[in-house]
Amino acid sequence: MYDCLIIGGGIVGLATARERLRRTPDARVVLLEKEAVLTAHQTGHNSGVIHAGVYYPPGSMKARFCTAGNRATRALCDAHDIPYRVPGKLLVAADESERAGLADLWERIGRNGLEREWLSGDALAECEPAVHGVAAIRVPSSGIVDYRAVGAALAAEFTTAGGEIVTDCPVTGLSEYASEVVVETPQGAFHTRRLVACAGLMADRLVAMLGIEPDFRICPFRGEYYRLAAPRSNLVQHLIYPVPDPSMPFLGVHLTPMIDGTITIGPNAVLALAREGYRWRDIDLLETTRLLAFAGIRRMLAGHIRPGISELADSASKRRYLARVQRYCPSLTLQDLEPHPAGVRAQAVTRDGALVGDFLFVDTPRTLHVANAPSPAATSAMPIAEHILDRLDQHD
Repeated sequence: MYDCLIIGGGIVGLATARERLRRTPDARVVLLEKEAVLTAHQTGHNSGVIHAGVYYPPGSMKARFCTAGNRATRALCDAHDIPYRVPGKLLVAADESERAGLADLWERIGRNGLEREWLSGDALAECEPAVHGVAAIRVPSSGIVDYRAVGAALAAEFTTAGGEIVTDCPVTGLSEYASEVVVETPQGAFHTRRLVACAGLMADRLVAMLGIEPDFRICPFRGEYYRLAAPRSNLVQHLIYPVPDPSMPFLGVHLTPMIDGTITIGPNAVLALAREGYRWRDIDLLETTRLLAFAGIRRMLAGHIRPGISELADSASKRRYLARVQRYCPSLTLQDLEPHPAGVRAQAVTRDGALVGDFLFVDTPRTLHVANAPSPAATSAMPIAEHILDRLDQHD
């Protein structure tokens, strides 16, 4: 019998496993991961940004966890000699139509207690000659890291403290009883007093395995990237972000200097036709049919027809994709854009068609499910883990 079992070997699951043993060193804890390796999905397919907490409503879990997570991520990197950099972020208003949105961000950044600097168009040009805009905000605390390395450090701390990790172990069934939870897998049944599911793209499926009809569905959005050709790898020094569309939970196509010295462009946000649909040809007709059978997904798609069509067109056309970046970085050409692996983001959608904007958790007497953990979940993984354990410990 385990004291705690964690499902999911992404960064949130690993941080939760580590936190469980930090609080109760004598506990028997196991983490199950369905893939052969850890951090195989969202953790290993993102922009690598250590977010500062710019965009999130003051007082929200995203705002609180991101600010704390920025500090915690850098502290973990320092402790394990993981390379990271803090070049800062520039939020750029490409023209006058975006100035009001930039001003709103200025206020939100201040209310979230972050250091900020307003740049005129001339100051922006002096700071980043390749970037054009009428104004910008510099947020110095935004950084970059390889989250696979962060996940590996969390896993190492967990196993060194006595935790177990079992890979190639997909969960096929869950049964909750008065005194335990039974987890069925191809490697046999695991019995545990407490269970935490950090299943990302499979979050709603794990809730349903308990016989609970989830009032949300996970909608997979593929985020497609390009990489700048090597001669352009010094184009910018900061993270360069556009002013985001406030009606969408995504941040827009941005330029990100990566920890390996490359610069990525992206991501966009296209509905994936499979839970792990990293490519256009990854199509699961049964899964897509089930997704569209949920009224909330249909309402969400109907309410975002124009941006959805625009995202699809940009995905299909490299020239259109480039045009989004040329609004603030006009010197880029088609020849500068090289292929780069895509990622798939898990976005919870409610029955009324709303895109869940904050972290979301589902509790039962002996289980806790992380139902929605979009960006900045990687940055926020350790504060999320603390929140999860606080909630679990309330039941003991």
